[in-house]
Amino acid sequence: MHRMLLCIAVLITACRPGAPPVPDNPETLSRNATMIEVIDGDTIDVSIGGHRERVRLIGIDTPETKKPNTAVQCYGPEASTFTKTLLPTDVALHLERDVVARDDYGRMLAYVYLAADGQFVNLAIIRNGYARPLTIAPNSAHADEFVAAARVAEAGNVGLWSGCTG
Repeated sequence: MHRMLLCIAVLITACRPGAPPVPDNPETLSRNATMIEVIDGDTIDVSIGGHRERVRLIGIDTPETKKPNTAVQCYGPEASTFTKTLLPTDVALHLERDVVARDDYGRMLAYVYLAADGQFVNLAIIRNGYARPLTIAPNSAHADEFVAAARVAEAGNVGLWSGCTG
């Protein structure tokens, strides 16, 4: 019964307007991708199998730069620029999924790694002071690691911790 409900949910999701072009397979928790574009500090567009996917980096929250009806936040442009330096166009990526595959906006949720050297992008963004940890259960595989990295960045007065309040 549970498997049948899951199949129905996948079909409904795949048929709704604006549904992602790459179907989610709950059995597939990692994917290879190619970088297309940085949207902001914690959101990117990638190509997976020739399809464009919007990806929200799990576990981090960078200051806003493009959220409708929201002013550009302190250190937002710097966070976007840093993410662009980490993820140039056409770089090969490895995406790792957690428990929940997509957010309420239909974006794929992933931990992002550079395929060439395995650098953990989500962690690098926090470690360098461009994001705060944001754990939304049940996607919490790296929550402790992110919190520890943010504490070190804050103690070192690095990035957004150097002058952004709130």
